Amino acid sequence: MRHYSLFDRLITEADKALRTIAPGAMQGQRPSPAQPLPETALNEEERRHVAGLMRINHAGEVCAQALYQGQALTARLPDVRADMEQAAREEEDHLAWCEQRVSELGSHTSVLNPLWYAMSFGIGAAAGMAGDKWSLGFVAETERQVCGHLQSHMSRVPVSDEKTRAILQQMHHDEAEHMQMAVNAGAAELPPPVRRLMTLMSKVMTSAVYRI
Repeated sequence: MRHYSLFDRLITEADKALRTIAPGAMQGQRPSPAQPLPETALNEEERRHVAGLMRINHAGEVCAQALYQGQALTARLPDVRADMEQAAREEEDHLAWCEQRVSELGSHTSVLNPLWYAMSFGIGAAAGMAGDKWSLGFVAETERQVCGHLQSHMSRVPVSDEKTRAILQQMHHDEAEHMQMAVNAGAAELPPPVRRLMTLMSKVMTSAVYRI
């Protein structure tokens, strides 16, 4: 097995970062759940609203990629490495699906994605250095909050918009599995102040990303 130097690993992570935040660069392995479904005739207000929600979900997936990649640089996680890598690949699918749906709705992904990526990468790297149980704890709490956002968004999408709803439902299923994987692997429960800070940061991000 080849051993990579720190410089090699940094170059690899830089490539992953560019593919995550550059529009159109990420290609999912699974087809979008929305692909076989017909497009719905939405009025202009509905299209802007759904595009805003999917822009939030896309930014959330940018954060998830950064979190996993930051952890990969610093955490050991030998017993769950394969599960973490599989979860990261599924997050790549989510990223591609959300970007495609935003584009179909005639809008764009958030211009602030590089900022969200940098912040989340730093959190992931710090969690990895703190120890595997804390690293997994951040995964579990992040996925728990993401599941909550997805449930909220499913209730806010027009009933007729089957394409968007199909994406959100599959994402919710995958994220719940990622959360359970982290819990089963020994994730530590984060202290309440940390969970509250994560919730606050999430609210700031979603408020900004909905519009830009």
